[in-house]
Amino acid sequence: LRVQWVAADLGCEEGLRSAGAALRELLQDASFGRLLLVNNAGSLGDISKSFLDLTDLEEINTYFSFNVSSALCLTSVALRAFGARPGGTRTVVNVSSLCALEPFPSWALYCAGKAAREMLFRVLALEQPGLRVLSYAPGPLDTDMQLLARTQTADPGLRQHFQSLQEKGQLIDSSVSAQKLLRLLQEDSFPSGAHVDFYDI
Repeated sequence: LRVQWVAADLGCEEGLRSAGAALRELLQDASFGRLLLVNNAGSLGDISKSFLDLTDLEEINTYFSFNVSSALCLTSVALRAFGARPGGTRTVVNVSSLCALEPFPSWALYCAGKAAREMLFRVLALEQPGLRVLSYAPGPLDTDMQLLARTQTADPGLRQHFQSLQEKGQLIDSSVSAQKLLRLLQEDSFPSGAHVDFYDI
């Protein structure tokens, strides 16, 4: 097993360039027969704000640059670098969310970002029929993101919902959700471009 990590801020052009360059260099290795790309990087944005509070264009553009544009660019770079190798397989996973399908009050940026990413990957699945594309919604994970959701969400009803999930022990351990994703990838029976939720499996 060879591990290569690259520290890069995907929210800025310089970081995106360095991550892309590392991908191109790594994927030059012709011995690789399988590409599995997992787009997991993302952020909530300022969930203390409602829709009408979102007036700062720089804040909005910065959010979408990190949460949407970087996933598009890195996926394109990786797929071009890997190419269509004889006998090779290519799978792209977009870590999605229920928020890609349903609106959450005071989560306008997050919901819009997840919905945009999901549509991007659905287009990719149509354009590249030889590619396997999956949008996986991992469920309410017990992570720092949930801590932010419980304490900073502007909408009181939604904030209480997340607090209740935590109090009732209904948050999901990340490793449990990851195992479901691995099983889904191993079975490889999903339609390319599909949205699959943790609770659907």
